[in-house]
Amino acid sequence: MTAVSPPQPPFDSARTRVPPTPRQAALLDGLVELVLAEGFARFTLDDLAARMHCSKSTLYALAPSKAQLAVKVVAQFFRGASERIEKRIAGRQDARELIASYLEGVTEELSGASPTFIADVAAFPPARAIYQRNSRAAAERIRSFIRQGVEDGTFRDVHAKLIAEMAALLIEGIQTGVLAERTGVSDAEAFTALSELLLGGLEKT
Repeated sequence: MTAVSPPQPPFDSARTRVPPTPRQAALLDGLVELVLAEGFARFTLDDLAARMHCSKSTLYALAPSKAQLAVKVVAQFFRGASERIEKRIAGRQDARELIASYLEGVTEELSGASPTFIADVAAFPPARAIYQRNSRAAAERIRSFIRQGVEDGTFRDVHAKLIAEMAALLIEGIQTGVLAERTGVSDAEAFTALSELLLGGLEKT
């Protein structure tokens, strides 16, 4: 059976990072929870410090400005989501299970993201770029699962490559907000529908 290719890192792994202290890691997790629920555009650093019960200097230790802090928090969310999704599918070999579990994981992760958070990410280019990188990585994972399914006979090979590229376009449509604008569904709901569409189109009859 063909092995699934390793995930493409959605972040610049070559960039040197200083590991956060345990206190900073806990603060970042708290900030992720806050901005997922309420977005980040409307907050000032004073607001964030008050909500997190810390000083502004503590926030400045994480990032030198509100904009850079927002990027750090958004990156923290997507990095954690990517890691949790990969753990979710670890050890699975059946391509159907891989696609279903992977997209269920994406749906679960995005279900906690409020419309305000999604809108703020879309409106802030550095944060939007993080979502774009993760969307491209997700599309490549789906391509790899489809390739595996065709090679091991799980999926029919008629138009499999085309279906993989269509999935990539749909993921791009979700990330850019086009699907939400046209259909009124959330990103999480769109990924659930994508899973149903893919598995229905690839299954052998």
